[in-house]
Order: sequence, then structure tokens, then C-alpha cells
Amino acid sequence: MIVYHPRYLEHIQDRFHPESPQRLEAILQKLEESELMDGYLVPEEATRDEILLVHTPEYVNMVQNYGEGRLDHDTALHTETYEIAILSAGGGLMATRRSFEEKRPYFVLNRPPGHHAGPGMGGGFCYFNNIAIAAKVLLEDIDRVAILDYDGHHGNGTSDVFQDSKEVVYMSTHQRGIFPGTGAANFVGEGEGEGHIVNVPFPGGAGDRSYHTAFDELFHPILDQFKPEMILLSFGGDSHYRDPLTGLALSSPGYVDLIKKTLDAALDLCDGRFAVFLEGGYDLGALAEVSAGMVALFQDKEIPMSYIDITDTDGYGRDAVEVAKESHSSYWKL
Repeated sequence: MIVYHPRYLEHIQDRFHPESPQRLEAILQKLEESELMDGYLVPEEATRDEILLVHTPEYVNMVQNYGEGRLDHDTALHTETYEIAILSAGGGLMATRRSFEEKRPYFVLNRPPGHHAGPGMGGGFCYFNNIAIAAKVLLEDIDRVAILDYDGHHGNGTSDVFQDSKEVVYMSTHQRGIFPGTGAANFVGEGEGEGHIVNVPFPGGAGDRSYHTAFDELFHPILDQFKPEMILLSFGGDSHYRDPLTGLALSSPGYVDLIKKTLDAALDLCDGRFAVFLEGGYDLGALAEVSAGMVALFQDKEIPMSYIDITDTDGYGRDAVEVAKESHSSYWKL
């Protein structure tokens, strides 16, 4: 149920960069300590044609041939970046295909992440949009895919790819006012995709109660009506209260319970077809704990958790949920 390639550890942005190989090393160590690491599948690279389902030829050529440079101030290009980025996309494809065939959850421990990469651009530590590529490949054979995004930052690249598509519903919880500055509640998509982009931009401090309210009152009802044939999840650990790059407040148990609700929806609506892609998350202990808790959930187990402080008991972000519900009230029964 785990997809991983050792070369993911070779991707190094810069010295002391938060998106570091230590993120995966911490997860792998926690899985081993918790006796959850029962082997893993090693993926192949995504093909150029698969990458081109999402990205423009000009952009793909630039990433492949640029050499040493930068996409933005915090996203470096190196000579090995292209090879590892298409391996990351390949890991997402393997997890998605295996989950679809076997009707059980898969988790890809992939680096680099992808949800900030759009058709002709990268940035925010991302090069190719792993989850969008997987969704596009799925849509060659099925009609409806749901993408949920629990990263602390809005997945602007994923939103850009699918904003005019009726085949995908993209639902994101994120902190407003931080990078990349997109994801307003009143942006609902365009053209045939109108109503299929669902954004809940939370204020800093939103945590367990706010996230579960968003899922129960907005995401779950839309999933029930959309009836996806597979659910994909961009899992970012940076909505955790320990994360240094955001001001959100999910606890470890709150995270795992949120993922359980998402898995339950996949079991109910699409026979358990559910693939999880690693995005952000920069506190090593919190990221490892939530990742292990999720894998334990997939194996019908539980692990003890240390980061259990719940500060949002009253629904600090409820207003954000209500605004999002109002924005979508003409598209869905909420």
C-alpha cells in the first residue's frame, strides 16, 4: 500500500531548505518503528506523453534542459531535477493504478511535490503536478475524479489545470493570506467547470473542529452528489499546529480522523479507490506521526500519538466554511 523510490532522497533544493530529504527519512523511520513498513513498491518514470497531459511541451523542455537555475526564489532547478520529478509523477501513477485495480488505499511517498505546478509553470517547491497527471490518466478510462487537498497552502496548479473541467471536482482547505495567495471562496471554476472548484480559505488558528465542519457540511455532500469513480488526496502535513510555515492548528488525531472520513467516502462511493500523494509538511515529527497514523488506518491499526493538542474546539474557521457553502449553494444541495 506504499509506493516509494529511493531516488526521491536525491532531490535537494538548497542547503537548509525546508523541502528536504529528511522529510521522507522521518516518515520511513516512523513507519519502521511503528511496524507499519511491510515493504513498498518501486515506481518507474512517468512517460513524456503522460506529463504532457497536464504540462506544455515548452515548459517540460525547459525543466528537462535548463541545467542549474531557479523557477522562483525558493524552487531550484538542478541537472537531476527532471529525472526525479518524472519519477515522482510515476509514483503517483503507480499508486493510482494499483488503488484503482485493487480497490484499496495507497500512499505514495513522493518528492518533489506537485500541487503548485500548472500547465506552463512550476514553483512553490513543485515542478510537475503529480496528482493532476494521475487524474488526467484516469480520465482516459473513467468519467469523474475527485481531488481533495488538505495542504496548508492552496493547490493553485491543480486548480488551474481543472478549473474549466466538469470531470473533476477539486476541493481545498488552506490558510488564506499566505503563499500562493490564490484559493478564494468565491472562485468556483469557469465554463463547464463552474461549481467544481471548492475553496475553504481558513484563517490562522483553524484546526480540528473547523476542518471536520468543512468536510461534513461541504466536501462530503458534494462528493455524494458528484459521485466520483476515484478519490485522490493531496496530503500536506503543514496544516498541523507544529508546522513552521503556516499558522493552522490541526492535531495529529484530527488529521487522521479527517483522512478516515475521506477514506470512508471512498469506500462508500468508489469501492475504496483512494490514492494519497505527499505534498508539504515541514515539521518532521508531526509529518511522520500523521503519515504513520494514516498508514496504520489503511492497515486497520492504530498508533499512539504525541501531538494531540486541540486548540480549535469551537470551529474558529466556521465563517470560512459558511462563505464557501454560500458560494456553492447554487451548484450543490448543501
